Amino acid sequence: NNVNFMKLDLTVLDNCIKACKGQDYVFNLIGIKGSPKMSRERPASFMVPMLMFNTAMMEAAMRCGVKWYLYTSSVGVYHPAEVFKEDDVWSTFPSDNDKHPGWAKRIGELQADAYKIQYGKDNISIVRPANVYGKWDNFDPENAMVIPSLINRIVSGESPLVCWGDGTPIRDFIYAGDCADGMIHMVENGVTDPVNLGSGDGVSIKDVAESIRNCYNKDIKIEWDTSKPKGDARRLMDTTRAQSHGFKCSTSLQDGIRETLEWFLSNQELYKKRNNCFTREG
Repeated sequence: NNVNFMKLDLTVLDNCIKACKGQDYVFNLIGIKGSPKMSRERPASFMVPMLMFNTAMMEAAMRCGVKWYLYTSSVGVYHPAEVFKEDDVWSTFPSDNDKHPGWAKRIGELQADAYKIQYGKDNISIVRPANVYGKWDNFDPENAMVIPSLINRIVSGESPLVCWGDGTPIRDFIYAGDCADGMIHMVENGVTDPVNLGSGDGVSIKDVAESIRNCYNKDIKIEWDTSKPKGDARRLMDTTRAQSHGFKCSTSLQDGIRETLEWFLSNQELYKKRNNCFTREG
């Protein structure tokens, strides 16, 4: 109730002003998510729109005088490392696997810093989520992230399920509900330093695939194509700062996968109605 939905092109500043006008709080959750394959083959589809709508939306919020603004950055801003610490970002470059979306997100963080320096605007929270998954995700197996893509392929009965790499890379996953709670928590507590949002616990891609298969309770064989790239070996969030501000994830990977799978089983056609930049022509 009392929610107004607007469908706008947020690469256009005037549209962003229309969205921000009269608002006390603005959460910028705009982003483009895609598989490593999409990141390599279509980097402009990541970088250019993100630069445009991140810049326009933050500028609009500042012009409209919102009380508080949340900018959603990304794990992609980090240089390859086993554990990502917030203060390490600006002494390194993003990983080659994430350099285009990573730089786009870094520019948004710099924009927030610019407002603080020039106008004394200290009302922007910056969060850097790990790999977010959950209900309402993009489940297109051709371009989605690992968990929703695997859920779709397993439910579709693909067997053997052939996955890229060898399954050994370690990743940090955060359930969408936990991520939303973390964002709200940082805004409510006036946190302006960049904060990682993740579980802080690592799980291999192999374990993720097997967990989804076991949750679906089907006898599906999983094979690994080691001729394909596997990405960075280990990417974990240091969640010390988030915990110091009183936030910690509450949803286990197993519970999150189960809830996401159950939602997908009841909404298998819904993801096709989402706006997917990778299925556009051109």
